Amino acid sequence: MVLAPTSCGTLKSLNNAQKDALIGTGAGAAIGAGIGALIGKDGKGAAIGAAIGSAVGAGTGAVIGKKMDEKAAALAKEMENAQVETITDVNGLQAIKVTFESGILFPTNGTTLSAAAKNQLATFATQMKDLQDTDITIYGHTDNTGSASVNERISLQRAQSVASYLESRGINASRIHSEGKSFNNPVADNDTAEGRAKNRRVEVYVTANENMIKAAENGNL
Repeated sequence: MVLAPTSCGTLKSLNNAQKDALIGTGAGAAIGAGIGALIGKDGKGAAIGAAIGSAVGAGTGAVIGKKMDEKAAALAKEMENAQVETITDVNGLQAIKVTFESGILFPTNGTTLSAAAKNQLATFATQMKDLQDTDITIYGHTDNTGSASVNERISLQRAQSVASYLESRGINASRIHSEGKSFNNPVADNDTAEGRAKNRRVEVYVTANENMIKAAENGNL
């Protein structure tokens, strides 16, 4: 069965498990893209995650949605200096987005993690211990101050610093992808100091991989 996309008002009235059940009935990426933009708030949420190439069943989507909801709540409780949200990935499944302001993670124009940042990332790594069948995508972002080449380098090195530290805390490198986005994906106005501060950030996404999807399908999640 393929469902038509629902209205924004309908989506907002659903809890996350219900959203995943809706998406998982066969519409897959088609309605996942629309919902991803809404839940992700930045219009890019649906691009996150590795496409598995087939539709995910309603029950599987609901199980994964519940698991991700629980983990997002635990992360929000434990990580005071990070913004935790739920989004929809490219497969139309519930995923987690954690946003760190660069000022918390790094010194101005630096790429070396601060002590406070390490504490936050260590907490994140600990929370991931019971969520092994997930992929972790790390994006570094900058404001538009300076040249494109400088911002590309800084954004990539900051993402890589986060990735390396998570690996040192026990997260397998095969699960992690890091990328520098420079100033190409602003979330605020670069013409103001407040906006530039919001644009200097690192985003960490947690998405279900094929093993997690299979476990949910088989009732083992």
